[in-house]
Amino acid sequence: MITCPNVKINLGLNVLRKRPDGYHDLETLFLPYYGIHDVLEIVDGDDYSRTSSGLFSRYGTGGGLSRQYSPAAQLAQAVSSDGKVMITIAREEGVGWDPADDLCVRAYAALDADFGLPPVKIFLEKLSPVGAGLGGGSSDAAFAIRMLNGMFSLGLDDRGMAGYAARLGSDCAFFIYNRPMIGEGRGEMLSEYSFDNIAIHGIAPDDGTEAVRPGPGSGTNALMEEYELKVAVPEGIAVSTADAYRGVVPAVPEIPLRDILAMPVSSWKEYLKNDFEKTVFARYPRLEAMKLSLYDSGAVYASMSGSGSALFGIYRK
Repeated sequence: MITCPNVKINLGLNVLRKRPDGYHDLETLFLPYYGIHDVLEIVDGDDYSRTSSGLFSRYGTGGGLSRQYSPAAQLAQAVSSDGKVMITIAREEGVGWDPADDLCVRAYAALDADFGLPPVKIFLEKLSPVGAGLGGGSSDAAFAIRMLNGMFSLGLDDRGMAGYAARLGSDCAFFIYNRPMIGEGRGEMLSEYSFDNIAIHGIAPDDGTEAVRPGPGSGTNALMEEYELKVAVPEGIAVSTADAYRGVVPAVPEIPLRDILAMPVSSWKEYLKNDFEKTVFARYPRLEAMKLSLYDSGAVYASMSGSGSALFGIYRK
């Protein structure tokens, strides 16, 4: 089975308070974005892979194949400690993390603990940026859960899969639903959100092969005011989420997020904020300059996604 895990952007991100467990309560709107994605294949342990030869031909030179991960290796492999998962990860910039600790392997382990899964091989072509606030790793994990659920007929519904995904990361559960959702708590408490007066292109698949069907408000409607979403990823900047949190002062905004989102898009520039921008922009002034350049190019709203470093602009069509 092969899928293309897409990324997400955050419309507004308020850090409300620090919790006793060390996490923070957040408030944000998650939007799927299909312009950037990875390629993920999972097969039974003895099955033939349709992607492996392509990965070896494209990434098997240069950094070479490494069974001990290193930032220089473009192609890295590992086997889980119990021997049930072999994972191969390909990334042009190098695989700078242990493949055996990849979120896809963790997703398998979470399901295996309860369902006793057969051995599998995982092939991941990592095309989405790392450390950009787009949730590429979380998406890979959520798609892996959905794929394993289907491959082995586990019988989990979306809520059941989201429960497993939430154990792996704060935004993992969102990618199970993969449609506009308000995220609260650590980001794992999700509720449907529908745009009633606007249509934003780019937040629903446009190739007719919807692996996860988008929900209300994620399509296009000629009677609505239409916008287009564009994402910009800076080269050479990867932001640590932990570093981004260090300078944030939690606070409950005067105007709730849902009320701001109901305003005309032209008002978002004034009211819709990402609390991480102040800290991250202070450390990486180039990101603030990029945001300003999005406005200069005609965006009606621009923001950093998540804890950065990716930025996006919303343009009137």
